[in-house]
Amino acid sequence: MEPNQIKTSAKDFFLHLGAIIALYTVFISFLNLIFKIINKAFPEIQNYRYYWGSGSEISMPVATLIIVFPIFIILSWLVYKTYTQNPAKKELNIRKWLIYITLFIAGIILTGDLITILYKFLDGQNLTTVFLLKALIVLLVTGGIFGFYLQDIRNKISSKGKKMWAIVVAVVILISIILGFSVLGSPRSQRLLRYDNQKISNLQMMQRQVINNWQIYGLLPETLLNYPIDPQTKKPYEYRKTGEMTFEVCAKFNQKNMMQEKGIEKMQRNPYLKNEIITQNNNWDHKTGYYCFERKIDSNTYPIRLRKK
Repeated sequence: MEPNQIKTSAKDFFLHLGAIIALYTVFISFLNLIFKIINKAFPEIQNYRYYWGSGSEISMPVATLIIVFPIFIILSWLVYKTYTQNPAKKELNIRKWLIYITLFIAGIILTGDLITILYKFLDGQNLTTVFLLKALIVLLVTGGIFGFYLQDIRNKISSKGKKMWAIVVAVVILISIILGFSVLGSPRSQRLLRYDNQKISNLQMMQRQVINNWQIYGLLPETLLNYPIDPQTKKPYEYRKTGEMTFEVCAKFNQKNMMQEKGIEKMQRNPYLKNEIITQNNNWDHKTGYYCFERKIDSNTYPIRLRKK
């Protein structure tokens, strides 16, 4: 049977399609993970969020790589096994189409990355360490994919060469996962961190209740109704009125969260109020253990809107 008469079976179709989908998934997850690690190592104020410790953004790419990368290796091995058993299957249309689509996508990404770098340079924009690292990673990864599949479609990669490629990629993926865990921490530490984030959210709600009471009645409440419950200790949080315009909200935290120690200035936007610069009342830095946030009502920021009788 001539090569052009080789027909694509259902097995061939799903093996090739599955391998390419797994490749794209690994590619996206790997870049996502590396970008998060870079952001963690070189935090930028303009892209900074208060809950920098949340690992959810890193958990997904790590989990995806752990599951999908072995699937990609197995599917690729099965595909190349069929080529060994029947070399004519290298001429399958599904193989050529998927490889050329991959080359096309990789070429677009490479070109776009280079254009962005050159544009920023010519436009006099600040080429930050974060941007250059991300651009370099994109160039290396997409360049590697482009080079491999370009040689593969030309049948210029030996079986030994493919094994070497697989080993190198596996080592790189493994290193990225290890780095991801170093940033992410253990599942237990992530659970404790989520507890802390929920506590901050609850304390913010309590603070808004106090401020609302001030704006409506012109005074701070002695106690708060409908106290939220600490999800970890199952006990109410603490609120104390310490003066005519001052109060405290308290909780027990599992981990330290101090932005100043990370060299990040507190001139950032409040995530709840679009145009408000962070002040003392919006600073949620805390240490490990029992910690109270001292708050003071600013009558200019929070004017009294007395309820009509």
